[in-house]
Amino acid sequence: MLPVRGRDDRATRAVRLLGTRTAWTPVGDGEFYCPGCGGDRNYQRLTGRRRFTFLGVPVLPRGATGPVVECAACRHHFGTDVLDHPTTRRFSAMLRDAVHTVALAVLAAGGASSRTALESAATAVRAAGFEDCTEDQLAALVEALAADTGRVLGGPCGASLAIELHEALDPLAPHLAPVGRDSLLLQAARIALADGPYTPAERDALATIGAALTICADDVNRLLAAARTPS
Repeated sequence: MLPVRGRDDRATRAVRLLGTRTAWTPVGDGEFYCPGCGGDRNYQRLTGRRRFTFLGVPVLPRGATGPVVECAACRHHFGTDVLDHPTTRRFSAMLRDAVHTVALAVLAAGGASSRTALESAATAVRAAGFEDCTEDQLAALVEALAADTGRVLGGPCGASLAIELHEALDPLAPHLAPVGRDSLLLQAARIALADGPYTPAERDALATIGAALTICADDVNRLLAAARTPS
């Protein structure tokens, strides 16, 4: 590292004479959640080549750098792992789809014939973003799911339904705070409780939901017990 001062300020002049410069080249773009701005923004993905400069003129290559992600709004650079975080729009869609899938799983486990369970599920799904969802639509979807998989309604959570739950919840779980994961499981539990105590099939479905949300078995049991307590 060059010193910033020296005898007769010679080192200071050397710093001014010598330096480095990075030339950035765009290699992609898109939309991302910018942690600097705190919202969805456009970005460019950049790779760079560094060079030593003499009197501001590039003279010797110093190697490649990057890639980095540059926000189009604040111009800050971030590591490419920032793209792993979903945009606000994408996160909302993931959460909406997760609530819908969870509601169907609980209904398929035993509540599809109960009007109170259907009403509870429809309320949750509408609040998540499917504003036009009705009880009849959910009942029809559960019946179609059973016909498609050959699963008996009210039976244990089958492999196909477990796969659907994991497909909906696995990408979402890392981006939910613990309280958010707990809230989603509690919501599912209250749908199951809308028509009475948990059935074995409902407990099986709720355990699968908890596992997909990376909630440990002890915490799943604690939350299922808490859901039975009136708030």
